[in-house]
Amino acid sequence: VQLQASGGGLVQAGGSLRLSCAASGSINGVKARRWYRQAPGKEREWVATIIPNGAVNYADSVKGRFTISRDISKKMVYLQMNSLEPEDTAVYYCNLNTVYGNYWGQGTLVTVSS
Repeated sequence: VQLQASGGGLVQAGGSLRLSCAASGSINGVKARRWYRQAPGKEREWVATIIPNGAVNYADSVKGRFTISRDISKKMVYLQMNSLEPEDTAVYYCNLNTVYGNYWGQGTLVTVSS
């Protein structure tokens, strides 16, 4: 299984970006798909989760601004980010957690200017 994250870029505060995570290979036994982020000089932190029944969960810092969604047929997961703040600047990573293993994408950089 390989994950490819895309959609990062430079945006002004208050703007929006949509991140995508494409999964390739055979995906079975999915437990959750998640987004994480790592800001400069900080540890990686969890951002959002979507599980097979469609339930979602968000970190308090992004709740109400970010939306995680998926397209099962395309094996895609998305992160719609609205009302972006400079504090959202980070490398964003997608994660796939299955009963067989835990997989990470390479990360996509999001920079929010003030």
